[in-house]
Formats: sequence, C-alpha cells, structure tokens
Amino acid sequence: MNEVNQAQIFLPALALVGLTFIVLLLIPFQRFKAALNGLVTKDDFKLGESDRVPEFVVIANRSYMNLLELPILFYFACTLSYLLEAVGIEVLVLAWGYALLRFIHCAIHLSYNNVYHRLIAFGLSNIVLAGMWAFLLPPVIAAAKVTV
Repeated sequence: MNEVNQAQIFLPALALVGLTFIVLLLIPFQRFKAALNGLVTKDDFKLGESDRVPEFVVIANRSYMNLLELPILFYFACTLSYLLEAVGIEVLVLAWGYALLRFIHCAIHLSYNNVYHRLIAFGLSNIVLAGMWAFLLPPVIAAAKVTV
C-alpha cells in the first residue's frame, strides 16, 4: 500500500464543507433577491416554501439539502478511515473523486440544471462513495474483531 499522510483524507472533506457553506450563503441572497423584486413575501417561507417561490430560490435550497444528505456518509467514511489508519492512496483518490463529482453536481444544479447531466454526476458520486466504503469495510470489520 502506498504511504499517505492519514490526515490528507480531511482535505476533500473540507472542500465539500466549503462548498456547503457557499451554497448556504446563496440561499438568503436568492431569497432577498426574490423579495426585493416583489416575487415573494416572508409568508412564502412560513412553512418551508410556498408555490409562489421562484425556481431560482427553490434550487438553491434544494442544492443545499443535497449537500446535507448523502455526504454525511462521506464525512463518516473519511473520519473512520482516519481513525482506523486506513487512508491509502485508493481511498484518498476516491475521496477527491467524490468531492469533485459533488462540486460538478452542484454546479450543474445551480446553473443550467440539466436533469440528465445532474443524474450522471450524482450517480457517479454514489458509486465512488460506495467504493470508499468497500475499501473501508475490511478495516472496520478487523477493528470490530468480527469474524465473517
């Protein structure tokens, strides 16, 4: 196995955290923009988002929610890889691949929003994440002293 600095696993995780905060900041910007243009009122957000909320506002919020769903498994995999000293070059490459694919997914979602292109990025990111977990499974089983 190639030797890597175990803490390097946190760099792609931090990149994804940064993207999440950027998208989070986009939400109030889009909401204020819609409000200033008279497209929404505060009551349109009373119970989430009403049907009056414009698409550009909904997409920012939905993109943020996407960054809080499956990526939790990514963050957990990164943390476990570090704690179990299981960060090899393969896991590191997969982690960067996952982060990159999530950036691509988010960029598509927030720009031209082609559903098929978004689906490809999303699907590939899930395959990469499953690959990370496949590499992580043996060290987890060994650490738990489970016999299979």
